[in-house]
Amino acid sequence: MRKLLVAVLILAASALVAVPALAATRSVKVGDDYFVRKGSVPTVTVKKGTKVTWRFAGKDMHNVAVTKGPAKFRSSYKTSGTYSKRVTRTGTYTIVCSIHQPDMTMKLRVTR
Repeated sequence: MRKLLVAVLILAASALVAVPALAATRSVKVGDDYFVRKGSVPTVTVKKGTKVTWRFAGKDMHNVAVTKGPAKFRSSYKTSGTYSKRVTRTGTYTIVCSIHQPDMTMKLRVTR
């Protein structure tokens, strides 16, 4: 009986540790002079608590900077790698590359 109880407790503890791993994530491509895709300003919609990861895939240096929205954040300048932010405040964020604005812009909409 004790072995069964220990096994159940270990399983429950494992499930609690795994829950954050199931939290929502969203990836956004950062290419040369665009977010997501070339063309019009993209809007990415995520739920509150989502971890958004920008993946830098161009030859030119870029960053991620909020110019308008419920919270401000900014990445360093990068040519490769990633920048992640867990968004915890609902609303619409205007995000630019500080070097290439106003041409390199996106919207991030965070819902409940």
